[in-house]
Amino acid sequence: MAAADIEKSMTISQEGSQVEEWLELANGCLCCSIKDTGVAAIESLITRRGTFDYIMLETSGLADPGNLAPLFWVDDGLGSSIYLDGIVTLVDAKNILLSLDEPAAPENIVAQEPSHKGPHLTTAHLQISHADVVIINKCDVVDHEQLEKARARVKSINGLAKIHETRFGEIPQLEGVLLDLHAYDRVEVGEVESKGHSHLDPNISTLTIQVPLLHPNQRDRFESWLRALLWESVLPSTTEENGEQVFMIHRVKGQIALSDGSSILIQGVRDVFEMIDHGVEGRGSGSIEKRTGKIVLIGKGLVGLPFQENLLGCLG
Repeated sequence: MAAADIEKSMTISQEGSQVEEWLELANGCLCCSIKDTGVAAIESLITRRGTFDYIMLETSGLADPGNLAPLFWVDDGLGSSIYLDGIVTLVDAKNILLSLDEPAAPENIVAQEPSHKGPHLTTAHLQISHADVVIINKCDVVDHEQLEKARARVKSINGLAKIHETRFGEIPQLEGVLLDLHAYDRVEVGEVESKGHSHLDPNISTLTIQVPLLHPNQRDRFESWLRALLWESVLPSTTEENGEQVFMIHRVKGQIALSDGSSILIQGVRDVFEMIDHGVEGRGSGSIEKRTGKIVLIGKGLVGLPFQENLLGCLG
């Protein structure tokens, strides 16, 4: 039987009122759509309704952000007006620890691609690990100790995300908290602070790798190393003893410095990443000899693997 297009409704707020529009999707699910199809469906809506100030997609509590984010990671050459601003995950302060510790029974396992190796992760792990912002809600129904445990657990999973605590569902402001995050068009120095392993959560963690000052001819070697991590989930072999490793990168962000004074910004979700030339640093950035870079990895199976040593070996 030929696949039939399925329409999904979308609520649009305009001048204080809400109207319902419909998106036509090839298989009825935006997060499972082919990249160009998902973007085209929303662009078709824009054509019918006019330009939007902002599009917020609210997914179900079981959605995997890693499947949805690449839909809107559109190349500039495609000329799309849609871009990914950021991923916000809402956490229930009262129940998050239970959700993270639930057993990996079949009904609790998020469907993972064949390339995903290692232990299964809960939905909560996936949603926190991909987030640029985490909102810890219902802080009014837990005591200080419970809240600190929840915050520490979230931070151990995703050391890059900005965390906001809310009571009675109230947030201080929209801009910079839920909207206008610009999480994918810049890498702030404060975000890429030194972070190490955490043993609060055995399934997923944040890892910082120091990157030495690179010569321009080492850029290709660095990119090849990063591709191996994100596309193949392996540490490139620098000796015959190095075998295939078991890990999965969910999020990568960083900044590396080149010996000519320029730098490169790195952004990635799962196997989709980009390296953006950032130009030459100003005089206030310090001497070239002292400039170094760092990248932050968020994923499962990172603890105990020699990422730093492997990178240095690949750079030569």
